[in-house]
Amino acid sequence: MKLEKDFLAGDARLLIRAYGPGEIRVNHDLITQSCILSPSRIDSDWRPERFEDLEPRDFDVMLAQAPEVILLGTGAETRIPSQKILATVLSQGIGLEFMDTGAACRTFNILVAEDRRVVAALLMI
Repeated sequence: MKLEKDFLAGDARLLIRAYGPGEIRVNHDLITQSCILSPSRIDSDWRPERFEDLEPRDFDVMLAQAPEVILLGTGAETRIPSQKILATVLSQGIGLEFMDTGAACRTFNILVAEDRRVVAALLMI
């Protein structure tokens, strides 16, 4: 199922309400596949399913949003992305933080509450 929504009518922001193995709840939507999340948009049709599937091109849609920082949730454990991915993001002057997906969910909510321009790329596996 592809879910793509735009929000921010008034002060409505997307927040992660719950997360667990293989799923996150964003406001009232349950997401069970890899997704890209910003304070105003959900894209649940992000190509990579697993960390091993990540390629630099997977970050193009996030880079186009001109965030201050991209949070990469790498699944159940923290993993370091390839040098090519790091170079792709960092060469644009955008921060890249990588952590397990649960930590990325918590960090996303904190940065949204601070009105930061953040995008989270969350892998479920």
